[in-house]
This record gives sequence, C-alpha cells and structure tokens, in this order.
Amino acid sequence: MKSRHKKLLVILLALAGIGIAAALILNAFQSNLVFFFSPTQVAKGEAPTDRAFRIGGLVEQGSLKREANGLTSHFVVTDTAKSMPVVYTGILPDLFKEGKGVVAEGKLGKDGLFTATQVLAKHDENYMPPEAAHALEQAQKAQQTLVK
Repeated sequence: MKSRHKKLLVILLALAGIGIAAALILNAFQSNLVFFFSPTQVAKGEAPTDRAFRIGGLVEQGSLKREANGLTSHFVVTDTAKSMPVVYTGILPDLFKEGKGVVAEGKLGKDGLFTATQVLAKHDENYMPPEAAHALEQAQKAQQTLVK
C-alpha cells in the first residue's frame, strides 16, 4: 500500500471514530434530557407521555395527604390556572410545604396522575443558608459596635 493510501485510511478511520463518539455522546445527552412543564402545558397535551419530565408550580393548600405507610404522599401542583395531582413515594424535602414552590420529576400516567420519582422543594429568592445568615448577623453586630 502506498503511503498516500495509508494516510487516507488513517484519516478516514479517525473521522469514523469521531463520528461514532459524537453519536454516542448525543444519544446519552438526549436520553438524560428532562424538560420542564407547567400544569397548564400538561393539560394542553404539550408534555411527553412516554418519557420522564418535570412539572413545577405551587403545592395547593390543603392538598397534601399521606398514606398509612408514611412514605407515599399525594398532593396537587398548580400554576394557579390548572392543577395536576401528584403521587410520590419517598421522603419529602425539608422545605416542602403547602403553598410553596415545588418541582417534581416523573411520568404522567394514562389516568392523569403524575407519578414522581423525585421531588425538589423550591425556595424563594430571599433564602440564605443558615451558616451564611449567621455570618452576616455577626458581621452586622460587629459593625454596629464599631459605629458606637
């Protein structure tokens, strides 16, 4: 084989390898991609029925019900226009409360019930970790004593 043919073969093999690697990466990325939908979008049929997605909104007041096993919870997520019933088996986050924001990841059943595999409680923009709040409080106290 001539050296020119060897170079061409190496280049073609390298391009094929890069193409296969790119295809595998894109496939993995797409299978892990999870979209976010509001209850209104789900009601309009915009959400997928065959794969997982996230639904977000507020937990309706008075909608949280726990089963006797203590792990299964039923609640309703609303965006104030439409509501979506959700069931979740597991420990709910500490910040999970009625009237507060929530994001649930899971699948929509044929009966319209969203079965969550993960629940994330959202906090407002004023949230601050306790350690940071304590440090700021101490800094403000120190500054006030210097001013006096």
